[in-house]
Amino acid sequence: MRPDYFKTTLLRADIKGSLDELRQLCGETSDLNIMEVTVCSVRCAVVTIEGLVSTSSMADLVFQPLMQLRYCDDAAGIYDYLTQKSLLSTQRITVNSFSEIVRLLFSGFCVILIDGLSKAVALGIQGFEKRSISNPDSEQTVRGAQDSFNEVIRNNLALVRMRMKTPDLRFEMMQCGKLSQTDVCIMYLSGRADPEMIQTLRSRLKDIELDTVLSGGYIEPFVDENYRKSFFSSMMTTQRPDVTCLRLNEGRICILVDGSPFCLVCPSLFIDSFQTMDDYCTKPYYAAFIRLLKYFAFLLAVGLPGLYLALVMFHPEAFTLKLLLNLYVSEEATPFPLAVEMTLLVVMFEIMREAGIRLPKSVGGAVSIVGGLIVGDAAVRSGLISVPLLIVVGITATSAFVIPQLDQQISVLRLFFILAGSTAGLFGIAVCAVLFTANICAMDEMSVSYLAPLSPFNKTRAGGALFRKSFREYAKSRDTVGDYLER
Repeated sequence: MRPDYFKTTLLRADIKGSLDELRQLCGETSDLNIMEVTVCSVRCAVVTIEGLVSTSSMADLVFQPLMQLRYCDDAAGIYDYLTQKSLLSTQRITVNSFSEIVRLLFSGFCVILIDGLSKAVALGIQGFEKRSISNPDSEQTVRGAQDSFNEVIRNNLALVRMRMKTPDLRFEMMQCGKLSQTDVCIMYLSGRADPEMIQTLRSRLKDIELDTVLSGGYIEPFVDENYRKSFFSSMMTTQRPDVTCLRLNEGRICILVDGSPFCLVCPSLFIDSFQTMDDYCTKPYYAAFIRLLKYFAFLLAVGLPGLYLALVMFHPEAFTLKLLLNLYVSEEATPFPLAVEMTLLVVMFEIMREAGIRLPKSVGGAVSIVGGLIVGDAAVRSGLISVPLLIVVGITATSAFVIPQLDQQISVLRLFFILAGSTAGLFGIAVCAVLFTANICAMDEMSVSYLAPLSPFNKTRAGGALFRKSFREYAKSRDTVGDYLER
């Protein structure tokens, strides 16, 4: 069992005692490598964690320089050589406590202890296996960049820095998680991001009391005040470095978590989910058309099944006589009530979609084959599902794919609209729409409305929800998220 005093205990000048306490602290774990060596008649120890350091870098930057050292006669001389008279690593840190040593060891550092000194030198020679930078999986573009974040936070910082070469781009690193000590980085542009937002976000991250933080989803409930109050989130995620830079330029604050290939953007707006990098690579009129198409697809994905049930069950006069007769014939051939049929079909689609996501890519295509043959063709031929209903669900499912950022919200809201439309007709649809709108209007993260600039209405910037400015206009203006602050 790990004693609590190790968290604040300082290193000993006796190297044997320090190593014994380090072994006890790590529980004699098998991946702790301790190599004791005598350098210029002074006992030293090189401590690493197996699999987290580069063996070739260890040989070139640590072993060979130490073995060739001849002119140092005491511990202070070796320490001066490591810290001031050599360039062994770009990351060189002096540590004094066991808690610092453990954190750096498990981050891929090599720690050198010197007998006679109550401090050690940590050198960054990370060499753990990592996934290479690849195409983004969730945010495909035609003319945008084709690289994405990976699980190593330092690589992700470099992808952002290579696009934003201004000294105003600031990175603030901190650790979250009592046991995991996960590196979390806050990114913002000084002079554009609101200082009060930065301080608020910084304090919320420091107050996280979790034992482990493995992804951005762990910290999102602590940062987003509306997390439990709304279907939507005031923080968006992106896998793309260019989108991250775009949001930074708007004055947003971005958060990177070590081990996660996604970046959190705070605060986010409702209109952000309908914008892509392709909007900035096409003509403004085409970008406006695509955005309008996405808004229409969102309405179809959420409300079409419920609206269909409301019209067929409560307002059949809305259809022409010929269409109504066709619908009547189709529904009479099925054994289930219309509402039950719609709910089962939507739930079945969600099951197949989830299966397609979780299955390996090599067999993922089998889900679409099974869905097309069994649910699509066989179910209609057997009379279990009517053709008009299958068309409605197909349009709904296709529309949901247009806005992948909101797929979770769309899946749940669709069921609410089905329930409202099947029980109260158009009145239920209207009530559900009002409640849904009121819910997102009430979202106010860091004094920024989630529906800004539409609510509260900002006449000069409301057009940005649909239309994209030309780059000549962007050059003259400097719109940031601070323009939406409610003060």
